[in-house]
Amino acid sequence: MIYQLGWSTLPGLRGLACGNFRATPTVAPDNERGVAIEIATEEQREVLLQQLENHFGAKRFTNAADAFDSVKAFVLDHAAKQSV
Repeated sequence: MIYQLGWSTLPGLRGLACGNFRATPTVAPDNERGVAIEIATEEQREVLLQQLENHFGAKRFTNAADAFDSVKAFVLDHAAKQSV
């Protein structure tokens, strides 16, 4: 199943933080404004969401574009490792 990933980017004292990651099933992926990824099972979806929360929980970004690009790169790297 294809999921559209979303998250919140919120301001903080040390910069922007990413959190509240979610994955919504979709039939029309939008890679321009988000990240779409194929995930086989709900368990794999939950594992990915937890990995995203753990990885980005303490990271801070200077701007929204950097935050978006970092999350997108993480997800695409994760997808590439899963397909090997």
